[in-house]
Amino acid sequence: MEYNIENEKVVFNDHYKMIKASVTYDTFSGNRIRTKRLAFERGDSVAVLLFEKETGTILFTNQFRYPTCKNNDGWLLEIPAGSLEKDEIPEECIRREVLEELGYRLTSPNLINTFYTSPGASTERIFLFYAEVSENDQIEKGGGNSEEDEDIQLVKIPTSEIASKIPEMKDAKTILALQWYLLHKVSS
Repeated sequence: MEYNIENEKVVFNDHYKMIKASVTYDTFSGNRIRTKRLAFERGDSVAVLLFEKETGTILFTNQFRYPTCKNNDGWLLEIPAGSLEKDEIPEECIRREVLEELGYRLTSPNLINTFYTSPGASTERIFLFYAEVSENDQIEKGGGNSEEDEDIQLVKIPTSEIASKIPEMKDAKTILALQWYLLHKVSS
């Protein structure tokens, strides 16, 4: 099956971009569809599930998220995450983000999976990692990047409480990471 993209143009460009294009693609019945589509060009991101060995906890960020206010969820518990900069490799990006957000030095992030956040609307992929840290790996205060108006709180949740906390979580990447943890680390 094949597709063709024509007349792709930026129709909105601020902090993020919106792109519009004419798209033609094959159907499963052998026909072709020609239509117009929009794509939210957000760029790729990284996220990491962090396990702190001495305390037996998973490390989370708690921070304000403007888009979630529409549903009365101003602050969300999430795993550390951030946006890839141009030509940055995901492993370096997650190291930078963890240091910035939580103050931990990250040495060996292991890639779990790469996935789209909302494939019908956004080009964003998330590179999801797992890493273990020590209390001694916290070498800075964290709290986020003040130049980006971030105010991030470190939250530690014992692994024994993770299964009961999943229904309270509102962030998809965090839910996926915690489910992965329960399947691959707790049950093994």
